[in-house]
Amino acid sequence: MEQPVIAVENLRKAYASVVAVDNLSLRVDAGQIFGLLGPNGAGKTTTIRMLMDILKPDSGTVRVLGAPPGAVRARVGYLPEERGLYKSLRLTECLVYLGRLKGMSQAAAQRRAAQLLERVELGGWAKHKVEELSRGMQQKVQLVASLIHDPALVILDEPFQGLDPVNVEMVRGLIRELRDQGKTIVLSAHEMSLVEMLCERIALINHGRVVLYGRLSEIKQQFAPNALEISPPAPLEGWPGVRQVSVAGDRQRVTLDPGVAPRDLLRRLIERGLPVDRFERATATLDEIFVTVVKGDGNHVEQ
Repeated sequence: MEQPVIAVENLRKAYASVVAVDNLSLRVDAGQIFGLLGPNGAGKTTTIRMLMDILKPDSGTVRVLGAPPGAVRARVGYLPEERGLYKSLRLTECLVYLGRLKGMSQAAAQRRAAQLLERVELGGWAKHKVEELSRGMQQKVQLVASLIHDPALVILDEPFQGLDPVNVEMVRGLIRELRDQGKTIVLSAHEMSLVEMLCERIALINHGRVVLYGRLSEIKQQFAPNALEISPPAPLEGWPGVRQVSVAGDRQRVTLDPGVAPRDLLRRLIERGLPVDRFERATATLDEIFVTVVKGDGNHVEQ
């Protein structure tokens, strides 16, 4: 088996009497977009800071790119939840300085900064000071700062924070580009719909423990409700065995009572001569799974 990019075993970190991370184990393989999820205060940021060697664990082991975290900082890009830009510097000056800290030459850092600023549609702002930028623009500069040195592993803590829908789409595309270049991305975000579109595998943390871990497609099947997606919509309200009906565009989501088989509903639709272009089992959304697992305080599911 190929060596994982991140390997965490039995990780623990406490602040006085508060256990932030509790016996946490996970692995992230190369070339993945991996979602690290959880409610506020679950231990995500503490875990990320241990991956970055900003914090030391009380016990357990962390390996990043096959080495202790402190030995590979130059190969890791990190976008923190809190911004860390020098606001009085001009964009290019700030990015070049951060690139130099990662071992880049002045010329290489300048070239890379110019390329990335163009990619995030900030090329025309290169000579402006960071403090002159809006919150969303600063978020994009922070993202550029995490990529300036062309890292093999990119850890993004709330990368969509402060972005409008157009820039959310742009950043989503950039994350996919990074994956296509062979980079590994760890994504921590609260926008479950975006995580669902991007991530192949996830770990959901609650109270410092991993409570859900595995391939997202398999997790969604495991949490699939007794529901169907049908099109075109049919007048099913009040039908025996139909618990709930909702319509979104040309699709209808039909939740059945426990014990009611989808084939029974299909047979009745056909018997009544109703058109059926699409009839398939619905999967749970990541939002629904998140709420179910967190409210249930984490029945550990491992794939």
